[in-house]
Amino acid sequence: MSGAYTGGVDPRTGGAHVAGATASDTPTPSEQQAANTSLGDLVAEVSRDFSTLMRQEVELAKAEATQSAKRAGKGAGMYGGAGVAGWFVLLFLSIALWWGLGDLIDSLGWSAVIVAVIWGIVAAVLYFTGKKEFERVQGMPRTADSLKRIPDAIKRNEENR
Repeated sequence: MSGAYTGGVDPRTGGAHVAGATASDTPTPSEQQAANTSLGDLVAEVSRDFSTLMRQEVELAKAEATQSAKRAGKGAGMYGGAGVAGWFVLLFLSIALWWGLGDLIDSLGWSAVIVAVIWGIVAAVLYFTGKKEFERVQGMPRTADSLKRIPDAIKRNEENR
């Protein structure tokens, strides 16, 4: 035998060969199950699957939120420590600038005002920059995106009936 199919039962698939049939003509396992299952059972199965999907999406959202919160907490702690250390550096540099300007203009009072105005300008720039960054913060993009696609996936399946 040369391996060519001559008719009868196709040994490769175990089924009868139909002339002109293609792989897309054979029913999928889901289609075979649908043909042998009642409509009520199919609806119950879809409902169970949908409930499972929704629970899994909620659990994923919780896990992503927890992970993001932990990272944000660690980052905030590091920023806090850096801020305290930086504050001490700036404090002593400001005192040195205050005394240095006081020697130049012979007035510690006016040199203190000059240093305070400089720090007021720095504070304003930092405030507005920080405000702009907070406005750019977004929520959980992957989970929100997949939750938005769920209704579309259901609609496509309903249209194919």
